[in-house]
Parts: sequence; C-alpha cells; structure tokens
Amino acid sequence: MNEYSEFAPNLPARTGVADAVSGPARPGNLAAIIGRIEEAVEEETAGIRSGVSFDLKASNARKSRYLYELNRAMKGPGQAEFLAENSEGLTRLRQKLARNEAAILAHLNAVNEVANLLKSAIQNAEADGTYSAGEFGWARP
Repeated sequence: MNEYSEFAPNLPARTGVADAVSGPARPGNLAAIIGRIEEAVEEETAGIRSGVSFDLKASNARKSRYLYELNRAMKGPGQAEFLAENSEGLTRLRQKLARNEAAILAHLNAVNEVANLLKSAIQNAEADGTYSAGEFGWARP
C-alpha cells in the first residue's frame, strides 16, 4: 500500500520492504539527485530575487533533504567513479549555488538596512532631545 506524507511531497511513496533493503545508490541516481538540487536552488534564487513572499523554511527543508540524499548516494564503493561521471553536473551545481549565495547575501543586506532604518526611526521618535547629548553637539562619534 502506498503511503503519502505531507512532510515529504517530493519523495516517492514507500512501496514496501524492498525500499528498506535496497542496495547502495547507482550513478544514475546521483545525476537525478544533482538535478533535483539544481532545480531547488534555482527556484529559491528566483523566489528571493522576485521579492514576493517566498517560503525560505520550506526551501531549506527541501535542500536539507536533497543534501542527505546526495550524501547517501556518494557513500560506498566507486565514489571516485561517481564523481568522475558527474563532474559536469557538480560543476553546474557549484555555479548555481554561487548565484544562490549572492542572492541570499543581497537579501540579508537589504533586511539589515531596513532593520537599521526602523531602529533609527524608533530612536528618533522616542527621543525628544531633552537629555540627548547629540542635540547639544556634545556627542562623540
């Protein structure tokens, strides 16, 4: 009987005992995993850049799950062959991750700027100048 979980919508349903006792991952699986990671990273990068509300928590959960899959696929004998056969995909993934990192850093910098503006606005609204050294020119930079 197939099971479905709302917590793992992108994973295939379990079909029985055969899934639990399956052997190590094959090279074809590694290429599929790399493709899924690329897709998730591209979606996150586009979501961050678009400015619409993007669910970073769900995206991080998806990327964590794919990283787990990648680590499992990389373990075992023949790891060097897996890397050699999928070097192009790993290079592509590395480039997409660099673009994703740049988008995330830009997003964090923007959030930091907004937080600093709000902090300054709150401080200015709360200060009436009565006891502020800055109002009298005595404040040190």
